[in-house]
Amino acid sequence: MIVKESKNVVRQRRHTRIRERISGTAECPRLSVFRSNTQIYAQLIDDVKGVTVASSSSVALKLKNGGNAEGAAAVGKDIAEKAKKLKIKNVVFDRGGYLYHGRVAALADAARENGLEF
Repeated sequence: MIVKESKNVVRQRRHTRIRERISGTAECPRLSVFRSNTQIYAQLIDDVKGVTVASSSSVALKLKNGGNAEGAAAVGKDIAEKAKKLKIKNVVFDRGGYLYHGRVAALADAARENGLEF
């Protein structure tokens, strides 16, 4: 009997491979993205200290629909503004094992447009 792995298990394995290559520091934190069916979340993480520097989500912004590209763009804009306040300009983008497409790309593009470089 062949057991098919869930999409999330495959995504987590892909994310582990990505995390072997990228890491965030205090000067250049990791911008980590997580998306669920209805919401999207972003964090700036300092992997050296193991702390979250800043975070934003469609839940925290109280968006009516965080599960679309417009919601993702709002989260990207918010995380970029929080990074500016902390004087962070450069980040390492961690797509979390998701394809760079749709909501993940919308969040990244909005963050770039609002001053983050990656």
